[in-house]
Amino acid sequence: MTGPEPIRVLLVDAEPLQRSGWRLAIDSQADLEVVAEAGDGVQALALLRRTPVDVAVLDVRLPRMSGAQLAKKVAEDARVRLIQRSPVTRVVLVTAADLDHWERVGGELGVDAVLTKDVDPERLFAAIRDAAAVRRAG
Repeated sequence: MTGPEPIRVLLVDAEPLQRSGWRLAIDSQADLEVVAEAGDGVQALALLRRTPVDVAVLDVRLPRMSGAQLAKKVAEDARVRLIQRSPVTRVVLVTAADLDHWERVGGELGVDAVLTKDVDPERLFAAIRDAAAVRRAG
């Protein structure tokens, strides 16, 4: 007998070291799996158009397309919706600064959580799990 499928995560951050640290932490959890990474918003959108993921962890400051723009695209882009199916991939935004501003923006965009980049790993895991639970319940 096998357990439930792991929560499939996309990591999007311009800094490779940040992505690798998050990958190590997330992949240490039996119920979480990083299935793709991207260094900018355009690359992430292309991945979302071909790779099913449950939760995307997006830095708000990305080259070529911001995390906020990408979060909006996740919900609106027909090609993303075709691959991700309904309900659409859930989003966790991360920011290095101005958390209050991004929490407000995140609320307007309907993202599941807004966290600081120096977030405690357990809090990041909880945000990913909570977002995936919303997706799987929908």
